[in-house]
Amino acid sequence: MNDVARSELPREIAVLGAGIEIGASQRGTLMGPAALRTAGLLTLLESLGFSVEDHGDLSVAGVPELDDVPPDNCRHYREIQRWTRTLSTRAYELAHSGVIPIFIGGDHSLSMGSVNGVARHCRETGRDLFVMWLDAHADYNTPATTITGNMHGMSGAFLCGEPGLDGLLGNEPRASIDSSRLELFGTRSIDKLEKELVRERRISVADMRHIDQFGVGILMRRAIDRVKASNGVLHLSFDVDFLDPDVAPGVGTTVPGGATYREAHLIMEMLHDSGIVRSVDIVELNPFLDVRGRTARAVVELVGSLFGQQITDRPTPTNAIDPDR
Repeated sequence: MNDVARSELPREIAVLGAGIEIGASQRGTLMGPAALRTAGLLTLLESLGFSVEDHGDLSVAGVPELDDVPPDNCRHYREIQRWTRTLSTRAYELAHSGVIPIFIGGDHSLSMGSVNGVARHCRETGRDLFVMWLDAHADYNTPATTITGNMHGMSGAFLCGEPGLDGLLGNEPRASIDSSRLELFGTRSIDKLEKELVRERRISVADMRHIDQFGVGILMRRAIDRVKASNGVLHLSFDVDFLDPDVAPGVGTTVPGGATYREAHLIMEMLHDSGIVRSVDIVELNPFLDVRGRTARAVVELVGSLFGQQITDRPTPTNAIDPDR
């Protein structure tokens, strides 16, 4: 991407914490926002030339319950409903203000609210919102397909308008994206009925077999080109369990065979060079399971690459054949 295009990117970032932990079976993601701040997330973003405003951690204390009938197979539905409604409203306000919002969690049920709010803003501005789901799991279960009832595994399906959670937002506008604009990247664990639904919806999946066979660069270029061809923008939903457990042990749902440290950095570097990222989730960091902060530090380093930190000062020639050019 040329310098003119990059200069059009917002230089203001808003960080909002959402310590949701009830969408998953393993508690501890409540501490995720504090761990990322302690690992230097805000300081790093500021060192890259961004104006960063920390909006603190969201609270749903005092948010009233709705009177819809909770669906079957949805654990902690009422609490997640409060989070989703509140997050959607705040995400819309932040996106509408022109900043790049970064939502730090918290389990992946966070995205039901964050992405909905951003999608609502994009719909009003006439831009297609694409979502890249960096995750070991597809998170495309519905109340009818889920095995566990954990709602962090339903977030992708909810965002694409699948039935079963229709009352989750109450009167907050639902801004579903078309399933063709969801990109599952790094998937390596998916339930049987969930897999059938993903196949039926023809969702783009770059699983670890694809990454092994074709490499991160080719698959990322394909995904980026799809967004650019539509003049769209991208929301990056980064689940820390996308990384291999050797790199990121501090997650509650580790799955062997994930992305390496270097593969993950290349993904972030290519997304930065593309100039299409306008909002970000960072989810499923569980400091209780981490090893001396190793996972939090790795995540902060990856976010640095996403926002322009480079090994050298020269531009990265993402399409170049000659690496010495």
